[in-house]
Amino acid sequence: MPASAPKSLNIRTYQVGFGDCFLLSFNYDGGKKKHVLIDFGTKALPKGAPKDLMLQIANNIKETVGTDLVAVVATHRHQDHVSGFQRNKGKGSGDVIRSLKPKVVVQPWTEQPDLAQKATGPAFKRFGKGAKAHITALSDIHEIAAEVVEAAQRSRLPKGMRERLTFIGEDNVKNLDAVKNLMDMGQKDPVYVFSGSKSGLDTLLPGVKVHVLGPPTVDQSAKIKSYAKTSDEYWGFQARAMRAAGTSRPAKAKGKVLFPRHVASSGPNYPVETRWLIYHARVAQSEQLLSIVTMLDKTMNNTSVILVFEAGYKKLLFPGDAQLENWLFALDGTNDKYKALLQSVDLYKVGHHGSWNATPKKLWNLFKKKSVSSGPARLKTLMSTLEGVFHEEHEVPRGKLVTELKHQSDLFSTQQLPKGEFFKDTLVSL
Repeated sequence: MPASAPKSLNIRTYQVGFGDCFLLSFNYDGGKKKHVLIDFGTKALPKGAPKDLMLQIANNIKETVGTDLVAVVATHRHQDHVSGFQRNKGKGSGDVIRSLKPKVVVQPWTEQPDLAQKATGPAFKRFGKGAKAHITALSDIHEIAAEVVEAAQRSRLPKGMRERLTFIGEDNVKNLDAVKNLMDMGQKDPVYVFSGSKSGLDTLLPGVKVHVLGPPTVDQSAKIKSYAKTSDEYWGFQARAMRAAGTSRPAKAKGKVLFPRHVASSGPNYPVETRWLIYHARVAQSEQLLSIVTMLDKTMNNTSVILVFEAGYKKLLFPGDAQLENWLFALDGTNDKYKALLQSVDLYKVGHHGSWNATPKKLWNLFKKKSVSSGPARLKTLMSTLEGVFHEEHEVPRGKLVTELKHQSDLFSTQQLPKGEFFKDTLVSL
């Protein structure tokens, strides 16, 4: 191992509720440290947590890293991964992280700000012929998500369904200030990564190799191409229809109605049988909206950055919320290099808070260090999650997955933290 290589790594897993926040601290000789912050967001704080928990976490990060914050990695723009980067007149959690002046900010290629407008020329050819359509579709997704949230909030749907629609929808609404903060927070230009690209971190972390496994570009993955096509043909169409619709909301509301030609069902004096029909029509509508917003959620998750940190003899996998379509490129039979990396992973940050579709069995079966027996070489897993947010078929964390994680790895979940504690350190010898 080179003399300049780190001797150990501390991973601080923060309790942000339903969200992700991980601080990687590489420890070098002479007490030198270099830190990487991976995601900082929440959609729902833990029960009983103080309202300023994210600000407390930001200040803890500041106290820990000092002037040695090498990088911020924002795996994708979902609220539960980036909301902590939002500012508040110089006093918000995003203001604190900005003051640390990270050397660089790493994001997925889909976040390149001028890609939707240009997507041509040598700088953009590497993303693929369909890059512009894909980015446009992602932009439309944010608009649709905002409309779904408003439709849910003004509806008379059952409370549980309304809450589910609002929760998933709000997570997909564009987090504009956080995104803008990330754009120019770093001392260097942002690095927008894709499968096989340089991470921008290797030169900042002596003795550490950082492999980018995802997200794939539209040229690399047929699945991403099909998503871009589907999104462009449906979501883009619906977004354009809303913008062009002549039926607008009440004067106090902004924008257009999600489904402008729907028939409103109001009136307390309807006959009983009519009220029955209206109720079931609303339930059917809510199920359709839930199907729409779940698909939006899945599409955005599949823009997640997937990183493998290789330091000393250890490999650590951080995949954001990558779901199956994102994983398939790395797991494809032709990607022997990626499969070899994944086979030897020592630590896995569980994808998408332990959801059913973010840890494919094809990926789990690759991990050679799974074991039913405890020991220093056994796979370690970290999961940031919060029960009770999703229900039924959208159960998160997924019970079967959690059982398997406990059975074949050393699992730490943020739900294990005692009340009042908001982080846990995991030391990894390299």
